[in-house]
Amino acid sequence: MTLHFPNLLETTLDQSVVPTPDSAYAGPWLYRSAFKPLLDAALVVLSLPITLPLILVVALLVTFHDGKMPFYSQKRVGRSGRIFTMWKLRTMVLKAEDHLQAYLSTNPQAQLEWNTTQKLKDDPRITRLGRILRKTSIDELPQLLNVMTGDMSLVGPRPMMPEQESLYPGRAYYALRPGITGTWQISDRNQSSFAARAKFDSDYDKSLTLVTDLAILAATVRVVLRGTGY
Repeated sequence: MTLHFPNLLETTLDQSVVPTPDSAYAGPWLYRSAFKPLLDAALVVLSLPITLPLILVVALLVTFHDGKMPFYSQKRVGRSGRIFTMWKLRTMVLKAEDHLQAYLSTNPQAQLEWNTTQKLKDDPRITRLGRILRKTSIDELPQLLNVMTGDMSLVGPRPMMPEQESLYPGRAYYALRPGITGTWQISDRNQSSFAARAKFDSDYDKSLTLVTDLAILAATVRVVLRGTGY
């Protein structure tokens, strides 16, 4: 991806409204605590005539592709460290974790990449259809259910797995609801380490306003249209 969040803020936000670290929770308190969840719910409901049929059609395609369950659930860490179940359209083979461990055990370079980023650019677990779904970010659409249940937000930190908490050096993540999109998601994410997410989350936490979220959502649309996900 080519988008860089700090530059995006510089061009879309008046710097005078960005809170300082000491006042990070003071300025946007009403928005983050009351209006942001309402905005999330309203946007999800408005999107349903498009997103719900798309989810159903893609679920059928995933099923026809390999005859297996089209949806995938995984435990993730939410606000205040609470564990929740996150939903996605399945893009990997079944028993993907077993495949990953077997692959890493025979590929030291891939093991190093995984240890650094918690991702693989050339992940052998991803199906052919799954690569398309990831490029277009369609696999993320079932997370709209997580937004409606209050476990996630449309915009927030990338949700991490419980076993990744020891690799995360920051605290801002725990003050926020994880997001379907966010500062890390719209940046050059394949080039950054997992630990670098903490800086993205901290910057977002300090600048959390309606304008910030709208800028990120607009950038997300551009990312999806360019097919630069994954």
